[in-house]
Amino acid sequence: MTVQLARTALEAVGDVADGSTVMIGGFGPAGQPVELIEALLEQGAGDLVVVSNNAGNGEDALARLILERRVRKIVCSFPRQVDSWHFDAAYRAGEIELELVPQGNLAERIRAAGAGLGGFFTPTGFGTPLAEGKETRLVDGVPMVLESPIRADVALVKALRADGVGNLVYRKTARNFGPVMATAARRTVVQVHEVVPTGSIDPETVVTPGIYVDAVVPIDSVTTLAGVQPGARGVAS
Repeated sequence: MTVQLARTALEAVGDVADGSTVMIGGFGPAGQPVELIEALLEQGAGDLVVVSNNAGNGEDALARLILERRVRKIVCSFPRQVDSWHFDAAYRAGEIELELVPQGNLAERIRAAGAGLGGFFTPTGFGTPLAEGKETRLVDGVPMVLESPIRADVALVKALRADGVGNLVYRKTARNFGPVMATAARRTVVQVHEVVPTGSIDPETVVTPGIYVDAVVPIDSVTTLAGVQPGARGVAS
């Protein structure tokens, strides 16, 4: 399998089309592929369905996508935070659709897609509005609801490093949704702090095998809530 080594983040997201379903890794700002999201803003794709843990923070990245009304629907677990005002405004105005998914269900629905499963039964959400319109049944005497897989056209992921064939290593909790999202999208684009020679990563430390990765772009700066730190390779944001 050939992995594209993109020269810029804009080149890496150049194929994202209007109406795409886009998974965005990160738990709040931790592990969020900020530079890829900013490139998507510049690229211009709209009418997007975004799958993410959150619904954007502050003024940048996903929040700005929502502000510019480029997101038609968001599938997430935590749409409301102290700084999620752009989602709040769009939702109250009826300009964005929300599919609220409990966090464990969100992770498992994405994992199910990557594993090629048709769905799974879970007790989480049974008897609540989240289960409306979904199949329910008793499993070993426990009432459960059927949850379907979540698949995407593109996954935008952040990792610490990649090698020449796309094997990925993450940094601590910045990995969060990245590994499962990489398996559930038709195209996975990854921003990394560094690209190292093939064979230089200990196989025991590889979290995402290169078979799930389509494009890698090295980013020389790390965007954090405090700003941009030039050349801060290996520092989690």
